[in-house]
Amino acid sequence: DETEFRNFIVWLEDQKIRHYKIEDRGNLRNIHSDDWPKSFEKYMKDVNCPFKIQERQETVDWLLGLAVRLEYGDNADKYKDSTPDGAKNTDNTAKNAEPLINLDVNNPDFKAGVMALANLLQIQRHDDYLVMLKAIRILVQERLTQDAIAKAGQAKEGLPVALEKHILGFDTGDAVLNEAAQILRLLHIEELRELQTKINEAIVAVQAIIADPKTDHRLGKVGR
Repeated sequence: DETEFRNFIVWLEDQKIRHYKIEDRGNLRNIHSDDWPKSFEKYMKDVNCPFKIQERQETVDWLLGLAVRLEYGDNADKYKDSTPDGAKNTDNTAKNAEPLINLDVNNPDFKAGVMALANLLQIQRHDDYLVMLKAIRILVQERLTQDAIAKAGQAKEGLPVALEKHILGFDTGDAVLNEAAQILRLLHIEELRELQTKINEAIVAVQAIIADPKTDHRLGKVGR
């Protein structure tokens, strides 16, 4: 509404900004004048507003920021120790709480956002949007972190394998199938080796945890 807009500008100047002297505010206060846009344009230049008269939303935002800054400057001691009402009752527990604990999973914007991410990352859809969100988090952690991207970018060089030197142990009757079976068997062996390595690492870790540093072999006993 044009009248409301003009009244708003006059109120800001009269109550908060106060760039003009009272006697110099007449043209700006005359909101029903046909020349008011010119007066407003001059006012914007005088307060060094970087926006044009046509950019009303940006102008309003800028003038509000100027008003807040001037209000704070006039009452710095009053506002410097102020705390937002919503933060007065918060404690360390609330600060460390799960950031998504109050998430509204039924919010259409939330559902649309999760669906957009799932489509972008090619994650299969699920009726429960929280399940999809967890899948997105796992994928991001495992594939899209800087470390994961760096590892993925490293070229892995393998040793050539002569399939004819590895005995399959059975014959499918088809040379192509025999070769595919040999490859699958070699891959399975590689997986078993990786599993054995992890088992050995786990055993070493457990032994390190349960080892008693007070062991004295000269006494033939463990502990004191």
